[in-house]
Amino acid sequence: MPTAQRAPAALLVRRGGDKLLFDCAEGTQRQLLRSSVGLLELEEVFVTHFHADHVLGLPGMFKTFALRGRELPLRVYGPRGLVDLLGSLKRVVGKLTYDLQLVEVEPGDVLDRDGYRLATFGVAHGVSALGWSLIEATRPGRFDVAAADTLGVPSGPERGALQRGEHVVLPDGRTVKPEDVLGPPRPGRKLVITGDTAPSVEIVEAAWGADVLVTEATFAEEERDRAEETNHQTATQAAEVAQRANVGLLVLTHLSNRYFGPEIAEEARAIFPETIVPRDFDVVEVPYAERGTPHLVKGGASRRREQEVVSSAPQ
Repeated sequence: MPTAQRAPAALLVRRGGDKLLFDCAEGTQRQLLRSSVGLLELEEVFVTHFHADHVLGLPGMFKTFALRGRELPLRVYGPRGLVDLLGSLKRVVGKLTYDLQLVEVEPGDVLDRDGYRLATFGVAHGVSALGWSLIEATRPGRFDVAAADTLGVPSGPERGALQRGEHVVLPDGRTVKPEDVLGPPRPGRKLVITGDTAPSVEIVEAAWGADVLVTEATFAEEERDRAEETNHQTATQAAEVAQRANVGLLVLTHLSNRYFGPEIAEEARAIFPETIVPRDFDVVEVPYAERGTPHLVKGGASRRREQEVVSSAPQ
C-alpha cells in the first residue's frame, strides 16, 4: 500500500522515443506529474495482473487524457480478463475523446516493435498474471574502418549498406560482404519485469541472461511462510532466481511497508551482490554491454534533480 515515501506499482521504460508503462497503480498520474517525465501521451500500457495495487490508477488516467482532449488511441495490454475488467469501468470513466483499445494476451505471445520485441511469460501469483520481457534485436558488429579503407570501400552510402548487412559491388567489380568489414554481431539489451509472483522455473527461463530483472520482494526471509501463502517471494528467493538466471542486475520492488529498502537489499546481496532497491523517481540506466553495466541513478527522474541541473548550467 502507499506510504509517504513509496507509491504502489508503476514502472516506466524509456527506449529511444518509446515510453512504455508497466502497471498503473493508484496515484500513477500524480507521480508522473511530480517527476521530470510529466504525464506523457502514452500510446501503450502493459498490465501484469488485476490486483488493485497494480490497476487502480487506470480509470483516473483515462479520464485525465479525455479532459485534455486527447485524440491519439491508447492501447492497453493485459492477461485474460482485461476486457471484462475495464469494460465494467465505463460508467466510472464516462465518454472518452479517443479510442481505448484493450488487447488480451497469453503467456508466450510476442509483440514485435521496431528493433525489439515484447514477450510474455507466465508467473506464479495464483491469478491470471503475466511477466513481460523487452528483448532487443541483435545488432551488427562494429564497423572496421581500417578494413573498409584497405578494401577500397568509399565513404558514404556503400558503408551504410554494409552496416545494414547488404553486399556492395565496387566500381572495379569486386563484391564486399558485410562480414569483411564488420566484427561479430553484438547482442541487444534484455529487460525482464515479473510483476507479483512466487519464485518459479518459468521466471528463471524468461530472465536467462537478462541485463536487468525487475521482480518483487514483498517479504524478508523470516516471512517465507507468509510469502508462500500469498504467492509472493522473499528477497532471498528473488536473489536465488537472479543467480540461477545469470542476470546482470537485480532490481527489487513491491516491498511490504514493514520493511525498509536497505534491509531488503542487504538480504538479497548476501546471495546476489548486484542487487538494488530503488526508491520512487530513481532511474536504472541500461547501456549496451560495450558501454558499461546497468546502474542506478538516484532521483534520476525527480523534478528537483531536473531543476538542479538547469540551475547549474553556465549563464
